[in-house]
Amino acid sequence: MSQTESLKRFNEKLQLVVQQYQAMQRENVRLQKELQDLKGKEELHVSQISELENKVAALKMTAGQIEVTDRKELEKKLNLYIREIDRCIAMLGD
Repeated sequence: MSQTESLKRFNEKLQLVVQQYQAMQRENVRLQKELQDLKGKEELHVSQISELENKVAALKMTAGQIEVTDRKELEKKLNLYIREIDRCIAMLGD
């Protein structure tokens, strides 16, 4: 095989590698965008779950069907919210 032919084969292989690299870069960008979309959806779902859990707890409490463990958990959440509100009010006062 002559040097020209070897150089030509090398150039063809190099072009193939460059094309594959560019394809992989495009795929990576697409996958990163998809990941960001899925993370956004996950955050939305977690938020919705938390909101629904709070509504269920409130409904149980108003219906008088709340168990002792649920009541204690609700009291902990309420105390946490109250402390957070107090902290925010203190920060506003400063």
